[in-house]
Amino acid sequence: MEDTKRFHRRLRFLLMVFVLTMLSFTGLLYQAQVVHYEDYLSRSTTQVAHEETVETSRGIITDRNGKVLVSNQQIYTISFDPSKVSSDPDPEISHKRSVSRAVLRLVRLCRDYGVAWEDNLPITSAPPFAYTTSQVGDTQRSRFQKYLADREWSENELTAESLYPAAVPTLRRELNLPNKVIPASELLELMREDFDLDENLSDEEARQVLGVLYELELRKLVNIDSYVFARDISVELISILNDGGFEGAIVGRESSRVYNTDYAAHILGRVGKFHGTEERDALNAPYNAAREAGEDTSGLRYYQMDDVVGRDGVEQAFESYLCGLDGSRLIYTNEEGKITGEVYAQDPEPGKTVALTIDIDYQAAVEQALEQAVLSMNEADGLETRGAAAAVVSVQDSEVLALATYPTYSQRTYQEDFSANNENPGHPFVNRALDGAYAPGSTLKPATAVAGLENEVITPTSTIRTMGRYMYYYIPNSAASYTPACWLYNQSGGNHGSINVSQAIYHSCNYFFYEVGRLVGISALDECYAGFGLGQPTGIELPESTGTLAGPAYSATQGQPWYDGNTLQAAIGQSDNTFTPLQLANYVATLVRGGDRYAAHLLKSVRSYDDREVLYTYEPEVLSTVEMSEGTLDAVKKGMGDLATKNASVARYFNNCVVTAGAKTGSAQTGVVNVTNGVFVCFAPFDEPEIAVAVVIEKGGSGAALASTAVEIVNAYFAGGDMGAVLLPEGSLIP
Repeated sequence: MEDTKRFHRRLRFLLMVFVLTMLSFTGLLYQAQVVHYEDYLSRSTTQVAHEETVETSRGIITDRNGKVLVSNQQIYTISFDPSKVSSDPDPEISHKRSVSRAVLRLVRLCRDYGVAWEDNLPITSAPPFAYTTSQVGDTQRSRFQKYLADREWSENELTAESLYPAAVPTLRRELNLPNKVIPASELLELMREDFDLDENLSDEEARQVLGVLYELELRKLVNIDSYVFARDISVELISILNDGGFEGAIVGRESSRVYNTDYAAHILGRVGKFHGTEERDALNAPYNAAREAGEDTSGLRYYQMDDVVGRDGVEQAFESYLCGLDGSRLIYTNEEGKITGEVYAQDPEPGKTVALTIDIDYQAAVEQALEQAVLSMNEADGLETRGAAAAVVSVQDSEVLALATYPTYSQRTYQEDFSANNENPGHPFVNRALDGAYAPGSTLKPATAVAGLENEVITPTSTIRTMGRYMYYYIPNSAASYTPACWLYNQSGGNHGSINVSQAIYHSCNYFFYEVGRLVGISALDECYAGFGLGQPTGIELPESTGTLAGPAYSATQGQPWYDGNTLQAAIGQSDNTFTPLQLANYVATLVRGGDRYAAHLLKSVRSYDDREVLYTYEPEVLSTVEMSEGTLDAVKKGMGDLATKNASVARYFNNCVVTAGAKTGSAQTGVVNVTNGVFVCFAPFDEPEIAVAVVIEKGGSGAALASTAVEIVNAYFAGGDMGAVLLPEGSLIP
């Protein structure tokens, strides 16, 4: 009986709970479907979805050992969206004025905190106002022109030759202009009226606001989604923006490039925006070609004009690896503009990790050795604008181990130092190792020796009796008589006597190589020089000068005749011969390698962004071959080895070298009396060469003066530890 009562009590309780639950559920349905029906219907029908680009991270650049040279950091940005600015309650005040007031408030805040903002309006920032169209690139001029045409104020094309906007006839009459050009001050007045700026604003503040409004208008004209007002802002400023109700201002984040070294500036390069549509179109060519062919384009990047890309150096050379692919997401907002949800339509794909062939510690040592050499010379003779360069390549496969230029700069402080570096008479932005073309002087004599030996005009043991002054082209009582002399004859009236090719290299005897050059002839000489890569592209991935190869072909381009006597000067590294330090280093590597010329290269490998998968490994490429017998190589190497060990002016430095070596000095004429560039090449170790080095110091005098610098560079390599790849745990990078 008692159990039955307890059962009924429990049943009544459960029924009561069920009834209450159903009543609550019914009440909620009534609230949603009846009481708040209109509200929920409005929210659901006014929800807006828009697509937004999700920026990817650019790839990392490392040295050969995995040390990170260039990476990324997340920075805060301020974007500005006019649609987020509320209209004023006063119907007499336009939304344009509300936007301009919001911009003014933001500009004043950033100005107070010393934050620069994006402003490319080509008019000076303070009165008296003037156009700056001569100082901007084609892209900015084109955009300015597009803006003016859209407003129907000017229709003329703005170019480097036609820099100023000409008023359309109606505007010219309206403004009563004395000539066609719209004065910058008049254009600002037109813009003030067009954007409905407050009349009480000063001219300077009005210009600042107009610069931002101009940027916003351009985005609409060129179909760019957003306007990033300022980058790399502080947390303090973010707090003020969030607390201060700055309408239209949106705090975001993006990836920024970080340079983790002060060295290798010319190699690494920089990133920046496109200078013109041609650059963008060139990078978009693969995407456009695939799309036109109906192929899948999901793995190809399509660049917008405001995208950040590699501007120079390896940042530009390996753009296709480093760029990555942006993603996209759908942002859902309600009628109040609040985000109600987001969905990733495509995840961003980060750029790849690019490993270079250089060892950054060795690169630093080479740069420091070069700097010290130049500073010492400057201190000795009072010069201040002396430049220099050095190149080191692997004999095994022509990997570039170091490329140094002096003076140089730091990518870390590029912006802060730009004005000083740009005005520096030493031109630190010039990459002398790749773009500096110098006469090789006597460093070319080993190549001339190879040409003589392989063309059988001499043998390793045959001798030439040198007479000091070369009389082959002597014509008695004639102005056309040509009798060049050896340096020893000019110095003391002496000669080197009867010598063979190894001795001629050791003594650097001009007379000997005049005779060899004449017997071989300029065509065979140039064929040999070109085989060594002189006057030819080295294959390196960066822009470079190819220099010039003296001969009839080059002289013809200059409108000059070629005389037989010119061959004599070409054979000793003068005449029109000019080569880059990298060409010289690779020529020596080709020589001691036995004649196979490999492409010089900076790319070692490419890995996935997480560093777990090797996507590409560079394979050595033979560009040309100089046929060379073992006897030829031995004879040439002997002369270079004797110079490093027996010549007093050179050997005293190589006595301190940690390995044996072969070397050749050069003094290259500059066209200024008693001023010569110093050139020096060497390889080491002597028996089994691993590296080839070239050093050039402008106004450096005798090449022997560079021997100490070359020894420092060699010692830094062999005393600095293993230059091969370091074995690291999978997925790790060295900071």
